[in-house]
Amino acid sequence: MRIENIQEGARLALEQLRANKFRSGLTILGIVVGVATVMMMSALITGIRSSILSEFDAAGPKNFFVARFNLNDVRIVNGDNAGPPWGDNPPVTVAEARAIGRLPGVRRTIVGLDLSGEFTYGRQRLASVSIAAREEGWGAFTRGTIAAGHDMLANDVRSAARVVLVTRHLAESLMGPIDPVGRTIRINGVPFEIIGVFEMSENIFAAVQRNLAIMPYTSAVKHLNAWDEMLGVFTVTAPDVSQDVAMDQVVTLLRTVRSLGPGDDNNFAVIRQEQMVQTFNRFTAAFFVVMIALSSVALMVGGVGVIAIMMIAVSERTREIGIRKAIGATRREILWQFLFEAVTLTVIGSVIGMALGSGVAYGIASATPVPASVPFAAVVAALSMAGIAGIVFGLWPAWKASRLDPVEALRYE
Repeated sequence: MRIENIQEGARLALEQLRANKFRSGLTILGIVVGVATVMMMSALITGIRSSILSEFDAAGPKNFFVARFNLNDVRIVNGDNAGPPWGDNPPVTVAEARAIGRLPGVRRTIVGLDLSGEFTYGRQRLASVSIAAREEGWGAFTRGTIAAGHDMLANDVRSAARVVLVTRHLAESLMGPIDPVGRTIRINGVPFEIIGVFEMSENIFAAVQRNLAIMPYTSAVKHLNAWDEMLGVFTVTAPDVSQDVAMDQVVTLLRTVRSLGPGDDNNFAVIRQEQMVQTFNRFTAAFFVVMIALSSVALMVGGVGVIAIMMIAVSERTREIGIRKAIGATRREILWQFLFEAVTLTVIGSVIGMALGSGVAYGIASATPVPASVPFAAVVAALSMAGIAGIVFGLWPAWKASRLDPVEALRYE
């Protein structure tokens, strides 16, 4: 196809848009919605993934987690067995955590578990507040700063002291603008003293989990009846040791302590941070399928509109087609002209959709901690979808225009 024909096709397509603004707008609306959906959701997922990866890197890319089972591979089992599939695994104990901490490939370990509780202060009550029950040094896995007061001490953990740190948002939700440090709140009816205010760094987790409390894990077990069988061990790898070496040492230690034979499966889990990213990727893959399905519906609507407007264009320009054929235009040239007009319509819709989706992504990045950004692959996918839609839905009108008999076309009024 010659450059002159491409320019002519683009010019005629733009003339059709100008001559029939309302009709053309409705035609490309489906294309705009479909492409904007792809761009916006791609930017959002890319931003969330980038935020998660940055948090994992900040917490230590070589760190890992030892637990009773792999939280990323939980499955629902139907059958006569009433217990969970990991029910036969023994809990991870504090003694095992201390033994892991003495390994040459491990710098330190942090025992912890997660739960939730009801927080009250005076008449103010907050239900289901997340509680991170940890021991001293928990900041190695959590980004943020102590804005007021102080962190928990080793003696607080040993004595199961009823002390707690709260996020600023949680403190303001309970007490308003007053200084919370030194005040007593009730957690599930048990009094705890606030010793510090923790400010999480701006990230996706802080935006989702704004109400968070941190307390000694011993306090959660003793005073809140937390289930110590779900204890886990946050493990910090030694600086001069690779993650694989440290994990191998942990696996060897636990298999020895638990008297597992060479043919026995591990009755514990050693979880890399990358596995959590893989779980997120599996979730987003399913989300992408839904997103593509929704955008495909919008593209189908736009495609039907493309067929309609191109068929109208063929009908309105029948005499023009007859004149062009009479002076030597071939069927191929007529077909390419109308096909390129259809592609131009869809590309214009795609450009508008990309601008709209990128604008929404910029708004998300500006208003939230999610660094939403449009990946280059999404731009290529959007343009490809628009081009394919133009070809597929413009083929029938273009073929019909190319098959018109020039004599009959010249007689058309």
